[in-house]
Formats: sequence, C-alpha cells, structure tokens
Amino acid sequence: MTNEQELQIAKKRDMEDPLARFKNEFHCPMKNGKPVIYFCGNSLGLQPKLAAEFLEKEMKKWREYAVEGHFEGEHPWMYYHKLSKESLSKLVGAKPHEVVCMNNLTTNLHLMLASFYRPKGNRKKLLIEKGAFPSDHFAATTFMGLMGVDPKEDLVELVIPEDGYVATQTITDQIASIGEELALALLPGIQYYTGQFFELAAITKACHEVGAYAGFDLAHAIGNLPLSLHEDEADFAVWCSYKYLNSGPGNVSGVFVHERHSKDTTFPRLGGWWGQDEAIRFKMENVFQPMTGADGWQLSNMNILPTAIHHASLSLFDQAGIENLRAKSLELTGFLEHLLRQSSIIRNQVTLLTPKTKEERGCQISIFLNNHGKEIFDHLIDHGVVLDWREPNVIRAAPVPMYNSFEEVWEFVNILEDAFEKNA
Repeated sequence: MTNEQELQIAKKRDMEDPLARFKNEFHCPMKNGKPVIYFCGNSLGLQPKLAAEFLEKEMKKWREYAVEGHFEGEHPWMYYHKLSKESLSKLVGAKPHEVVCMNNLTTNLHLMLASFYRPKGNRKKLLIEKGAFPSDHFAATTFMGLMGVDPKEDLVELVIPEDGYVATQTITDQIASIGEELALALLPGIQYYTGQFFELAAITKACHEVGAYAGFDLAHAIGNLPLSLHEDEADFAVWCSYKYLNSGPGNVSGVFVHERHSKDTTFPRLGGWWGQDEAIRFKMENVFQPMTGADGWQLSNMNILPTAIHHASLSLFDQAGIENLRAKSLELTGFLEHLLRQSSIIRNQVTLLTPKTKEERGCQISIFLNNHGKEIFDHLIDHGVVLDWREPNVIRAAPVPMYNSFEEVWEFVNILEDAFEKNA
C-alpha cells in the first residue's frame, strides 16, 4: 500500500495549508458514515454553505417587495448582474465592463457565434478540437448550417494525439496553414478529456495574424487557474459556473467580449431588451441601442435566485484569491502525480493523459486504465471516492484546492491500489 511516510507528509501539508479553512465552507456528501473524497468538481462543484444565506436574502426581498425588488433594497434586481463583475474580471483577467454573467453556456456560445462567426467569401472555416465537448461541437456545426456553410467542408478539427498532448506549435501551425480561409478558432481553455491547458495568448496571436477571431470555452478553466483574457487579446470567451465555480447545477453562465469589440455598439449581435441601454430601456422604444461592454449582449433580465448562489460562491473566491488557489492546485496535482508514478501497483497499470508540465494543466489528472477500467472505477465509488468516468477507460480525478486536501489525495491513491490488487 501507499507509503505511510507519504501520509505523514500529506497531513503536514494540510496543517500548513493557509487555504485549509475553506473546506469547512462547503457541504460534502456522506457515504458509509463519513464524507466522501469528492474529486468531481470538474463536473459539479460542492455546495457553499453560504448559498442558502444568499438565496434567502433574495427570497426575503421577493416576499417583501415583489416587483419593486427590481428597484428597491440593498441590491436592486435591475442592476444585479453588475454585482459579479469585479469577481469575474479577476478570475478571467479582464476589465469589469468586458464580462457579464447571463444565460447558460451553450446559449452564450450561440450568441458569440452570431457575432464572431460571419463567413464571407473564402473565409468560412471554423477550427475546433477533434473530440470537442458535444455542446461545443453541436453549437458550431448547427450554426454553420444556419449560415449556409457545410461543416463537412469547412469545419476543421484539431487532432488530439493518442497520448492526449497537443503542442502549442501544432495548433498555431494548423491555424497558419488554414490562413485566410479561417473565420474563427473555437477552442477550450482546458481540454475536458485530457485536462491540458491551452496557451490562449499564442493561439489568439496566430488567429489574428491570419485575420481570424479567437474564442474560448472556459468551462473547465474558470475558477481552476488564473486567466488573462484581456492581455491575451482573446476576442471572446464563454463559461459555466457549476464546475469549479461551485454555483449549483445548471447555473448561470458568463461571457467575455474584449473591449475592442464590446465598446463598439455597432458590432453585430443578437439583441434583447436587457442589452438595451439601461438609460432608455424603459422608454419601450423599438430602436436597439445596446449597452457598451459585454452587457450589450444580454437578452433577458437576470435569473435572480440562482445568481444569488453564484454570488455566494464568488465571495469565497474573493477571499481565497485565484493565485493562492492555483499555487495549492499545483501542489495537489503534483502530489497526486508523484503518488501514482511511485506506486509499484499502479504505475504500470495506467497512463496519465494530462501533461507532465505543471503549467500546462489545472486541477485535473486524467488517468487511462489499461485493464479492468469500469471495475476499478466502481471499486472507487463503492469506497467513497466520487470522480468522473469517460469512455474509454478514463478516470478524471480533480482535487480542487478550495475544498480538497492532501490527505484525501493519499487516501484516493491508497484505495486505487486496493482496487488494482483486487482486480489483478
């Protein structure tokens, strides 16, 4: 079994961890009379204990003010979307006016495609990674069809090698080879299957050099590691809030639109009432004059109750700091990788798909099981480890720095060793 000395190291790290207190800020499921080892924050984050308090505050306002809650109380609902701007801008490295929370991820992706995928002449190709998350693939291909473009001809797929790793140079070379036929590259910040963090600045630069836009799906990146979208000059990005942002199942999404586009109120977009300049919104005039900044892409008024939970979680990120969370994350995944590679029981039974270079990954380690994959996974679940299974034979283990510990990493590897021994 995993070295007892490593357990003592894990316990010492937890005692010295300045972020350890945040574990108590979350509800954790129980199994067999004790908390599970929850390594599935890359699918759904745990519930912040503050969520109920933030939600009840808005429920109380609804009870006491009803429709006047849009304009009365501490945080009038008319401006509720503005409460998250500072927090989100810090997480994605943007200016507050470049970000807004609204809708759900795929809805926002379609909105961004409407603005940034505008094929003209020979410039109609769209680059996406092969094996992209289905929502991204479906959004891209169906939108291309609506624009009269045949995805079979003009959807270009970035091939993910068998070992899972794609060098940045490979991506930028492919962009350069498509050249002036490329309209848009739509790529992930972190590839959901392998856990690789893509170099957004280099990809964006390569796109701009051929006259194309660069957009990113940050579903697995936001709240996971620091981002710098404004500095990287990305044209747009979208994300969800229910994974690393711990904001609840299916909760509100968000968008980033770089100010060189979002300050331009003539930039093409699909309009909605809540995107209308708030100074004239209630004049009810049917002449669309969008807000400047990302707010101009809003369609409808805010979903107040679920967004209250989003604010609860963001308040914890404000306290912890994304740079501090990243530092701990690097240590957690480094410790996990170390234990997996040093274990004589495990190391020849698995292949790690996530890059070895720590700067090229977030919280997630993707473990390909050479044999007995589902049996190993089921053993882990039965013994109180919650993580994600992906065909074929891949376990995505995500020790999240906000609420996971080094001792949990040690326990996970210990249970994994036991699973392999039982299925030898």
